[in-house]
Amino acid sequence: MKLWLVRHAQPLIDAGVCYGATDVAADAAATQVAAQTLSLQLPGDGVVWVSPLQRCEQLAQALQALRPDLACKTDERLREMDFGCWEAHRWDAIPPAAYDAWTADFGEHRFGGNESVAEFMSRVALAWDEIQGKGQDSIWITHAGVMRAVSLLAQGVRQINDAAQWPTQAPGFGQWAVVSG
Repeated sequence: MKLWLVRHAQPLIDAGVCYGATDVAADAAATQVAAQTLSLQLPGDGVVWVSPLQRCEQLAQALQALRPDLACKTDERLREMDFGCWEAHRWDAIPPAAYDAWTADFGEHRFGGNESVAEFMSRVALAWDEIQGKGQDSIWITHAGVMRAVSLLAQGVRQINDAAQWPTQAPGFGQWAVVSG
């Protein structure tokens, strides 16, 4: 089984802003370029599972216009992590004490008050387990955080307690990675 992890195009928000669960649109031209490139690479007759955030839905709609053989379904589990009160704030404006509290209890602390890494990993793991059970190729249009969580899940890691364990790499905007499960 292969899982295609596709990241939305460049969001229309300033660089350096925390926008995990913030529902911002993506650049329309970049979305179209990503859809065109992706449409040539994806396997046929599949289901595309899509984060409900508009930056992902835009890419799904553009892709489906080019590839009507692909059915798109929204999946709440593919949303980016929710950073609560820090959403739409500049990362460099968040007080150091907030980062310290998060890194001191990286797995369980709710950075911004809404969702912990453990809760986020659990949410993504539910979707991961579902596709593992089906044993067929799948396509997710999602976010960098979800892609990082899947990289851990693919290695059998379901829980992390140390910020140093969190992957730093993810495909760029409008790019994808393929994970074998």
